This record gives sequence, C-alpha cells and structure tokens, in this order.
Amino acid sequence: MDSQAAPTEVELGLDTFGDITADPDGSLRTGAQTLRDLLDQAVLADEVGVDFLGVGEHHRDDYAVSAPEVVLGAIAARTTRMRLGSAVTVLSSDDPIRVFQRFSTVDALSSGRAEVILGRGSFTESFPLFGFDLSDYEELFSDKLALFAELRTGEPVSWSGSTRPPLQAQRVYPELANPPLPTWIAVGGSPESVVRAASYGLPLMLAIIGGDPLRFRPYVDLYHRAIKEMGKQTLPIGVHSPGHVAETDAQARDELWPHYREYVGRIGRERGWPPPTHIEFERSTGPGGSLHVGSPETVARKIASTVRALGVSRFDLKYSHGTLGHAELMRSIELYGTQVIPRVRELLSAESG
Repeated sequence: MDSQAAPTEVELGLDTFGDITADPDGSLRTGAQTLRDLLDQAVLADEVGVDFLGVGEHHRDDYAVSAPEVVLGAIAARTTRMRLGSAVTVLSSDDPIRVFQRFSTVDALSSGRAEVILGRGSFTESFPLFGFDLSDYEELFSDKLALFAELRTGEPVSWSGSTRPPLQAQRVYPELANPPLPTWIAVGGSPESVVRAASYGLPLMLAIIGGDPLRFRPYVDLYHRAIKEMGKQTLPIGVHSPGHVAETDAQARDELWPHYREYVGRIGRERGWPPPTHIEFERSTGPGGSLHVGSPETVARKIASTVRALGVSRFDLKYSHGTLGHAELMRSIELYGTQVIPRVRELLSAESG
C-alpha cells in the first residue's frame, strides 16, 4: 500500500520561497544571509511543532533559493521531526532523474522525511536559463512527469518518451530506504492538471493565492470523481496559501501590507496587472479571501474554515512575503506552531465531535 494514504488528522505546514528580506532600515539582505536566515526559520519551525516545511525554486533576483534540495539537505541536518519538501519543483525545466536523486539524498539525510511537490511553476525564467523552449511547455511537463512517476517507485525503470533517450531496467541511486517517494502534483486552477494528478495516483496540492478558497471546491470534487472512476485509492488533497501571523489582527496587517504591496506590485508590473490596493488587501484578509493574516485566533479560524470547506488533509501557510523582515517571519512561525496549529486542531476536533 502506498505510504501516502490520507492521514487521520490535518497536517499543518509552512512554505517559503526564500524571499530576499529587508532589515528595519529598509536595506536588503544578501541572498547568502537570506539562506542562513531560512535555516534558522526551519529549525524554529521544527521546534514549535510544524508538520512540514516546503522550500520553493526560483531563478530571480528577489528570491534566494534556486537549489531547494541543497537547502533541504542543510535543514535535514538541523531538524528531527518535520517533513521536508519542495514548493514547488519545476519539473519541466529539470531532469527527472536528477530530481529523484536529489530528493532521495534528502530522504536519506533526513531519515525518511523527504517529499516532493511537482509543478510547472508560476514563473518561466528557468526555461531559457536551462535551454528549454516555452513552446514545449506542456509536452515537457507531461513527458517528465511520466518518467518521474516511475522513478519514485524505487524500482528499476524501463521508459520511453519524447524528451530524452529511453531507459531499460535502469536503477537510479541512491535508492530509497522506504519507497515510494511521497510525491504531490501542484495545481493552480487547471482541470486538466487535476485529472492528470488523479491518473498517476498522486496527491493534489492546490495553490490558492487569490480569491475565495471556496472556488476551488469544484477541483476537489473533480479529483475525487476522477480517482473513483479510475479505481484508485483515496489520496490526500492539500492547500498552499499565503498568510502572516502576529499578536493582533491590526499588527499582522500593518506588518505585511507594505511588503505585500511591493511584492505583488512587482509581479503585476511584469504581467500587466494593475497595482494592488489597500482595499483589495483588506478584502483578501477577510473571511472570503485567500490571505490568512491576523492574530493566532483569526488565522486558526480561517485555516479551519478552509480545511472544512474543501475537505483537505493538509494546509501549508506560505509565510514569506517579499521583503518582510526576518524577525517578523520568526515571530510568525513561532505563533503558527505554538498557537495556530493546536487551535486549528481544536476547532476541527470540536466540529467532528
């Protein structure tokens, strides 16, 4: 039986893209310092009871992490209990065999705590950087996912496709101690991607970064329906969504807003979106928005509401936001682990009872 059967209670994790942060005087920290800060954040997350830490992959000047598996290896050596993974691995512009090797290495270093979240990513800088044509976007992901689905089993691989030479009974090292490698498919809102995840028998991770989380309910239903029609076992569904925790609602919003405005504004300028407004930000932090921002009680209630509404078994809070400072991130992690997580479980337990 696959080790990814749905857990009996919700798992509560954190995600970061290793955003370049700012000091209190506004000066940006270096990428090297940001990476060292990320390690401290991971150690704290492990200490306060976070279930999972995901580290994203980007190839831009506003993020420090381009090689998440290296970062995860360092984290593995400093932590003991939480699971470690990507958020996400851009499989289309990578080599599936190397991805598997890197994560099987992290799995060994962490004593079996590694998992991988595969996706196509919301940025495309990796394609020209590694010599791939964006016109092959769909073919690259489909073909490489088919190969990775074989690799994760830990068995010798015989495979042929369109993006690389075939393999015949090929073993790949290091071998997994307890295969298969836990693997999720990240989806931003494409029905085709939801069905693809179901077809491979892989758990679904929904990236809810805008709008009402309830609008993703049709994707949850589609996934369950596809899994059933394909005769596969029930699999977990998770949610990745942004947020920030502080002592009070006002403090959390005041801390996050200037960094959120610049962060979203920069992406918007690149993609032709209008600049974010404070009214939109306030709406997004409200009951029907995607931002889980506020006091521990407020954030816990909103997470519990999202978990109930979508019936998911994992929630990962994306806690880094542009230049939001290291001290604020550390406090947010501490409050998330010590107050939000137990409160979410209390709320869910009360309702189920």
